Amino acid sequence: MAVSKTDKPPVLERVKRPFRSMFQEMKKVHWPGRRDMVIYSAVVMGVSLVMSLIIYLLDSGIGVLMNLILNLGR
Repeated sequence: MAVSKTDKPPVLERVKRPFRSMFQEMKKVHWPGRRDMVIYSAVVMGVSLVMSLIIYLLDSGIGVLMNLILNLGR
């Protein structure tokens, strides 16, 4: 069964519909306050710093190990 052109909503309405539903959903979102955002940001920066330090130490250790292995044959 084919849908005739008269059954479709206007083009402008079809474009606006997703934006309306998006804005309705955004109103339902619980947005954190300033204090919470500061805490979350500090946690993210701290974890990022710790992870970068761990990766640096692992990379340095693997580099030293590779140098030892490559220099064994000389």
